[in-house]
Amino acid sequence: MNRKQRILVVDDETSMREFLDVFLSKQGYAVTDAKNGKQAVKMIQKNSYDLILSDIRLGDITGLEVLKEAKKKNSETIVIMISAYSTTEIAVEAMNEGAYDFVPKPFDNNELKQTIAKAIELKTLDQEKEKTTSELRDNIHFNRIIGKSPGMQAIYKRIEQISSTKTNVLITGESGTGKELIARAIHENSDRKDQPFIVVNCGGIPDTLIESEFFGHVKGSFTGAVSDKQGLFEAANTGTIFLDEIGELSPILQVKLLRAVQETSFKPVGGTNEIEVDIRIISATNKKLEQEVIEGNFREDLFFRLNVIPIKVPPLRDRKGDVELLAKHFAEKYSTQMQKDIVKLSSYAIDFLNKYSFPGNVRELENLIERSVALSSTNIILPESLTISMHKKRRWIEGVKGHRFDLDDVEQGVDLDVVLSTIEQAYLKKAMALAGGNKSKAADYLGLSLRSMRYRLDKAE
Repeated sequence: MNRKQRILVVDDETSMREFLDVFLSKQGYAVTDAKNGKQAVKMIQKNSYDLILSDIRLGDITGLEVLKEAKKKNSETIVIMISAYSTTEIAVEAMNEGAYDFVPKPFDNNELKQTIAKAIELKTLDQEKEKTTSELRDNIHFNRIIGKSPGMQAIYKRIEQISSTKTNVLITGESGTGKELIARAIHENSDRKDQPFIVVNCGGIPDTLIESEFFGHVKGSFTGAVSDKQGLFEAANTGTIFLDEIGELSPILQVKLLRAVQETSFKPVGGTNEIEVDIRIISATNKKLEQEVIEGNFREDLFFRLNVIPIKVPPLRDRKGDVELLAKHFAEKYSTQMQKDIVKLSSYAIDFLNKYSFPGNVRELENLIERSVALSSTNIILPESLTISMHKKRRWIEGVKGHRFDLDDVEQGVDLDVVLSTIEQAYLKKAMALAGGNKSKAADYLGLSLRSMRYRLDKAE
């Protein structure tokens, strides 16, 4: 029979020690507790523990000193720091000293449970890095697409079904969802994989030039045409052409494209000879083309020619479970590029990401992680490292009714505790009003546990 994992709880609050003792014992751990730092150090020197859960403020010595002693005794001991008075500086110092994670009070019981279970399973940061790499490898599809959500699984299946055909495909989805990656995956898993894959941004070419870009032109056909030019459709012959932002095409170009799609041939601008091509057309748009057809902005016959096989890419907010995978992938990618050793994202950083809606989808997540890696001063990405763009932060802060906090005021000096307390109280008051005074329902509105809600309300009184 496997032995129980041994956990040492270090906290100077009797009620917190008692709660954690009962809570962790119910999870099957062998729990011991220490009421202050010096007692914890003596216990660490005499005994071995699989995991230590220590508060930062202990009354005599700090939790950081307990952490250092634990790592001195056994570098593989997992230490998770908890505190109601967390700062970025303390969190960074704790991580630099070898803490596995930093959990602010009041914590969500289920999140703490998962953090501890995961920490014990992985044992060390090096093992976590190896597992992360393995997890990413298992969830990279077609050498480029990351995700395991049901919506993405359906897309993988569709790619496998259609890659061997020549049928036209229309990929729809919000900006930043990775439509081009899917188009490339279709091409690279087809018989045309060794042939050209030509990308055309239909929204990025002026109307006066797009016909020439598509179909080429002959010398002298217009001012500036000093020589014959091959068009992108001809360059894609025997391969695939990817028409991104297809919904941006003007009505005149839609007519010319329709003929090329129907006949698989075209005439260069100013030319008389027909050029036949063997190409597969994959189109993409962030517009609702059906609605554009109804409103008369997009030709119905062209829509049906392009939309033979539709693929709809879900927004990141609907891809439950993929945010963490993608964030880890981008952290690994950019830490390698910047020659940093970012080992992991903290559990609370992951929680922050999962609660954010990502209007910019995967592209926004990638930019966010790239900035965070660049600005991170430790080997773990903390919630404070996740630098949401300033205009979004300003909108969040100004969104509290009755209060306006300007980030530019920092230069003149602000009392951050007052700012954060005012914002928190405003949200608590609003949630309680919406819930008719029901604390449990108000907690649901704010994404808090009932215990955390009670703690915050008591603190606000």
